[in-house]
Amino acid sequence: MRAETRDSSGLRLIAVVAILCLFQVGHASADPLPSWRDGAGKSAILEFVAAVTAEGGPDFVAPAERVAVFDNDGTLWVEQPYYAQLQFALDRVGILAPEHPEWKTDQPFKAVLENDTAALLAAGERGLLDLLMATHAGNTTDEFAALVADWISRARHGRFDRRFTELVYQPMLEVLRLLEENGFQSFIVSGGGIEFMRPWVEHVYGLPRERVIGSSIVTEFRVRDGKPVLVRLPQVDFIDDKAGKPVAIQKFIGRRPIAVFGNSDGDLQMLQWGTSGDGRRLGVIIRHDDAGREYSYDRDSHVGRLDKALDAAGPANWLVVSMRRDWERVFPWE
Repeated sequence: MRAETRDSSGLRLIAVVAILCLFQVGHASADPLPSWRDGAGKSAILEFVAAVTAEGGPDFVAPAERVAVFDNDGTLWVEQPYYAQLQFALDRVGILAPEHPEWKTDQPFKAVLENDTAALLAAGERGLLDLLMATHAGNTTDEFAALVADWISRARHGRFDRRFTELVYQPMLEVLRLLEENGFQSFIVSGGGIEFMRPWVEHVYGLPRERVIGSSIVTEFRVRDGKPVLVRLPQVDFIDDKAGKPVAIQKFIGRRPIAVFGNSDGDLQMLQWGTSGDGRRLGVIIRHDDAGREYSYDRDSHVGRLDKALDAAGPANWLVVSMRRDWERVFPWE
């Protein structure tokens, strides 16, 4: 009888241990930010979400006001050594060159065709704008979307030899999912072209295309062969960068965001405006300091410069996330 009691006690102990193990496994798998290392950065994001969604709490925010905005280049995916959209434009120059013999002598097209990086950089913003207008206009919105969709499905990053859509940051995908699961509406607010991003954001980020705000060129309604079309013209409509970002947020969203994620001085005004509102706010800067897994750059970079916004982060109480220290992994495929 005593032996049976001992056996029963042993079985009960094993059962308790098994239940505890299952609880621990379930608890671990429930981590909403598994690609973030435990620390101040991860805790700040989780605490913010918990605070603004706790009904009856002092920081509760109604679902309609839970708006989060994200820069794209350098915040959600790789922007070095230059923006993906610029690579798209460079590739388009090669495709369109037979139709433009003048590009053999005209800059910045000559620099692109001759792979002359120094001359391309020397062309400055004016040259870059000429490049974008020549490669992004003259077609309908549907035609342009098809061009982008085809390119994004094939183009590969020079260093990583992977498609650009594979070079999204896994920790930021988890933040997007966490916010959506907690009643937030997340928007991309990028200096990149709105029509360049729309064809692939839903597949890559899980956000509907109407949640994208970006720079745009003039679009005109026309009738071609009896069919209504929207034609893209070689004229700048709006630059969604720096001070333009809060203007665009107000124009297209109509609500001041309570959470703002950026990585460069181009996001400074968006961070300032979003975090200056009443109630609990979250401003986040992604700092690129991991040359081994991604890139390391900030104050002196020509792409994604982080200087003024970095100086403002401390006084404004913004969270500066270190890729090297705060992220267990960078990309989904790691």
